[in-house]
Amino acid sequence: MARKIRIEYPGACYHVINRGNYRSHIFEGANARRKFIKTLQECCQAKGWVLHAWCLMGNHYHLCIQTPEPNLVEGMRWLQSTFANHFNRVRKASGHVFQGRYKAILLDGGALGPVCHYIHLNPVRAGIVEAGKLEDYPHSSFHQLANKGKRWPFCDYTTALDAAGHLADTPKGREMYKAYLAWLAEEDVSQKRMGFENMCKGWAQGTKEFKERVLANMDAGDFAKVVEGEASEIREALFSRSLAEILTILGKTEEDLGNTKKGEPWKVAAARYLRDKFLAPNKWIAENLQMGAVSHVQSKVSCHRKLKPGEDKYWEALEKHE
Repeated sequence: MARKIRIEYPGACYHVINRGNYRSHIFEGANARRKFIKTLQECCQAKGWVLHAWCLMGNHYHLCIQTPEPNLVEGMRWLQSTFANHFNRVRKASGHVFQGRYKAILLDGGALGPVCHYIHLNPVRAGIVEAGKLEDYPHSSFHQLANKGKRWPFCDYTTALDAAGHLADTPKGREMYKAYLAWLAEEDVSQKRMGFENMCKGWAQGTKEFKERVLANMDAGDFAKVVEGEASEIREALFSRSLAEILTILGKTEEDLGNTKKGEPWKVAAARYLRDKFLAPNKWIAENLQMGAVSHVQSKVSCHRKLKPGEDKYWEALEKHE
């Protein structure tokens, strides 16, 4: 099975999550918590990361990271392997410590603040601490935000404050942020509006324009790594980009899609090419090539595969372009 893609570029921001193997509580012990936090500090300093928010729970962690250099994979590999080696050595054990590959959800600027709020409220959702006493939970960036003397130099504590109403990093501003989180913890409508239920899902969070900009810079090798059934937006972007290239090769335009018959020979050749080369679903092909019913696409493509070489100039043009 292909591995999930990792999209890296200078300045990229991510919501990173991982759990203990079989959801085991790898952070229950104080020594394990201290080691992970120390390793996280070393990693951020060595890789130049900016940490907007973080939280350590019993069996998982959340990080909101900005990478000035495109080094997420390199840094995460070191972070997890260093901690895992220590964890196994102390327990005289071997094997996987984490559930699998960490999840890294790409974020645009507008998604950073809500993700910080989501991360800070993790202990509240778990019933570990009340929202009004979040500063008492020591394994979180909110604890540092509320206690300036415990802050790390590579953390940006203003991201969360700014996203809560442009609050100042002052005693009053920090108290207002705590009150804001307490309100948000009880406000289901606002949580839904911010997308709390999807914070740990998908490949990216942000506007449609942000996702399109990211996808426009991805090459075919990146697309090839997408796991079937994962990141449908990425796969559909591949199909759309491929269709645009097909139209150019065949000397057609998007207007021709709607101004020609459903079974036009060039449409059938394009449908087969999208199906055979990119595994585009028949439903997507039917809708985007404006070929009518799915069964019509299936029938036309099946018949086209029976043609002998040289019988379709459109297919030949597409094959020559490879």
